[in-house]
Amino acid sequence: MPSFLSRYATPLITGLFVVSLVSGVALFFHLGSAYFHSMHEWLSMVLILPFVLHLWKNWRPFANYFKRPAMAVALAVSLVAGVAFALPAMTSGTTGGPGGRPEFAMVRAMQNAPISVVAPVFGQDGEGLAESLREKGFSVASTEDTLNAIAEASGKSSTEVAAVLSASMQGGAAAR
Repeated sequence: MPSFLSRYATPLITGLFVVSLVSGVALFFHLGSAYFHSMHEWLSMVLILPFVLHLWKNWRPFANYFKRPAMAVALAVSLVAGVAFALPAMTSGTTGGPGGRPEFAMVRAMQNAPISVVAPVFGQDGEGLAESLREKGFSVASTEDTLNAIAEASGKSSTEVAAVLSASMQGGAAAR
């Protein structure tokens, strides 16, 4: 094992760091996100093993850093920077809650809006959307009902409402 550590820990760290660096920069500038997202996530996870091997191999020199103020300062700055990025996302509703994705927050906003407000998204007015939902077996009392309230009143899930709305959009697009 020691020869493996000596031979591969640092080169693997270097190679995977370069991949993480390039993919991270591309993601930051929204370049080829479809190509780089999975690569960045998965290979960053793979980077953990060579990092641990590198620490193991270089434990004594690494431990010496803790005897100097530079390590405490660097760790404190890193922690503050991490919290500065995480805290707003954790405390605001704009990302869908802690660690939430913005597209999920958008869907929740639509589910909690009156159908008179969301109907134009589906190419209808409030009354037209209400009638379409009634035809599919949903209980709609008013155009001020939300999609979630309609699902609940109908004894169905919000996913079933979304499926009906999605099908109506696809059917409408095919008819155009």
